[in-house]
Amino acid sequence: METSLQNESPSPNPEKISTPTTTPAQWILLFGIATLTILVDQLTKWIVVQSLDYGETWVPIPALKNIFDITYTRNTGAAFGMAQAFSNIFLLIAVIVVGAIVFYYRKLPSGSWLVRITLGLQMGGALGNALDRITRGYVVDFFYVHGYPIFNIADSMIVVGVVVLVAILWWEDRKTLKATPKDA
Repeated sequence: METSLQNESPSPNPEKISTPTTTPAQWILLFGIATLTILVDQLTKWIVVQSLDYGETWVPIPALKNIFDITYTRNTGAAFGMAQAFSNIFLLIAVIVVGAIVFYYRKLPSGSWLVRITLGLQMGGALGNALDRITRGYVVDFFYVHGYPIFNIADSMIVVGVVVLVAILWWEDRKTLKATPKDA
């Protein structure tokens, strides 16, 4: 007589049992993208701090001098120089954002690689600027596209990550709407 160690009866609620799991490779992707973002962000900030005096401007492409330059600034506010008086709050927000990313990341379906990359960019950007706030008391900003606030790599990666994530979610929503049968 054979005995089975598994329960042969079907689960009353299979959706609850089949929750998404995040593989080690997917965690490596998140932390790898975040780490690469932090390294590039911190390296570019270090180069600016070592090469320019506070407030100094360098024009890397003379033909674009009225459009783009590198200007070393210190930002105690949020991305792109907003809300200067709330520096410590932005450090707390960065911690909350990183926690939310990790929480959300665990719930993603296994095939969501581009979403995972966007979350790594956002996490790296948040941590890159948080590292500045902790070590310097301000964030080093330096890319100046005339007519816009001065920003850095971390700011850029946050924005790119959010814009691409919103585009993906919009696209997925449209696909779902098209696939849903319409009532006649």
